[in-house]
Amino acid sequence: MKQELLESMGLGTKSVHAGQRPDPETGAVMTPIYQTSTYAQSAPGVHKGYEYGRVSNPTRTALEGNLAGLESAAHGISFSSGVAATDAIARCLKPGDHIVASNDLYGGTYRLFREVFRPFGITSDFIDMSDLEAVRQAITSNTRLLWIETPTNPLVRIVDIQALSDIGHEQGAAVAVDNTFATPILQRPLELGADLVVHSTTKYLGGHSDAIGGVVCTNDNEWNERLRFLIKSAGAVPGPMDCFLTLRGTKTLHLRMERHCSNAQALAEHLVQHPKVSKVYYPGLPDFDGHELAKRQMDGFGGMVSFLLVNDSLEAANTVLSSTQVFTLAESLGGVESLINHPATMTHASIPVEERRAAGLHDALIRLSVGIEDIDDLIGDVDRALSTL
Repeated sequence: MKQELLESMGLGTKSVHAGQRPDPETGAVMTPIYQTSTYAQSAPGVHKGYEYGRVSNPTRTALEGNLAGLESAAHGISFSSGVAATDAIARCLKPGDHIVASNDLYGGTYRLFREVFRPFGITSDFIDMSDLEAVRQAITSNTRLLWIETPTNPLVRIVDIQALSDIGHEQGAAVAVDNTFATPILQRPLELGADLVVHSTTKYLGGHSDAIGGVVCTNDNEWNERLRFLIKSAGAVPGPMDCFLTLRGTKTLHLRMERHCSNAQALAEHLVQHPKVSKVYYPGLPDFDGHELAKRQMDGFGGMVSFLLVNDSLEAANTVLSSTQVFTLAESLGGVESLINHPATMTHASIPVEERRAAGLHDALIRLSVGIEDIDDLIGDVDRALSTL
């Protein structure tokens, strides 16, 4: 399909076709797994666009084109994990530079900025980005990067990408958005002014909990060149099989997200009425702080739901977490199967307890990655688990 025609088409069509074409040698409709580390050259430095597997691979090229197409980006740069993608962006900074990041964010990002890059002289502050004035106050003359999550992890807060992009650019800072929770089906940050979009492709993009990966999408040629230089130099690349699996996953992304969203909405509305639940965090609830912004900024409210127990204790949370049968107690999110998670002791354990609690991350907070199973079975499973309290 011609690129100019594809660009005018919908996200469902792009999910299936962007970055791909039948194999010119065999006519294979699916992009092959090019399981090779090197490529033949007809003369020194004369090749067919590929010379070494760390630098590039045709399966990876197809995935990068697919994800760039979904994110309205000129460039997609694939990495071995979402953390590797984040690491590459931070590596583009230098000692003395400063990062302003969301205070409600993936614990691995916090660990990377605070524990890995701080010893190299790159500092970071973690701010409630729903408070635009607080973000302005946190920016210094050395701020070079605004790191945004929206919806946030795990409290699914919604922050204004366009307003934050304007603030960052006024100060000469690049703006990166971790779009893992929303996916490009629901939200496209580059269209709202961001410079960089990051995904853990392990999650919704792959969608089947069978491959690890990450990607950065951008329209900025300089960022593309810098990140590809790091791919070549540092080598945090995905293997061709992981690229193939992720590419297979994106073909059904638009369909899966419809079911994730509808199931999450129904489950959140049910939990709001449950006597053993004190608070439900889901952007699709009309009284959720950020609901109106989510309606403007997103095309759906996502598949992530968090809730707080009336009995605000670690013991109560552990009881519920150990009692589900359909929801599996596990790290990660975004697969077709439903997962239940305890942020304080699992995904966000690397954040000091005082900072977790100050951000609203309580010991009795439970996070659900709502899958695509039958909604009645999901509601029944959560009800049974809550009945053990």
